[in-house]
Amino acid sequence: MAERKQFLGVEAPNPKLLDILAAAKNKPVTEDELREQRISFAFGNAPANAKLITKDSVRLASKNIRLLP
Repeated sequence: MAERKQFLGVEAPNPKLLDILAAAKNKPVTEDELREQRISFAFGNAPANAKLITKDSVRLASKNIRLLP
């Protein structure tokens, strides 16, 4: 089978990075970390030309929006 070009120059993974990833698998995510991930996701999906949307404005909006009654 022909080799795929995208994999021809791929180096072996860094062993330190593999250790870090293995350790991260077993670390539980805290509510604060999850909240910051949501804020980062919302900010990252805001239009690029929206000058009034900042990470702090998204953080403030996330405190005022309720998903459940």
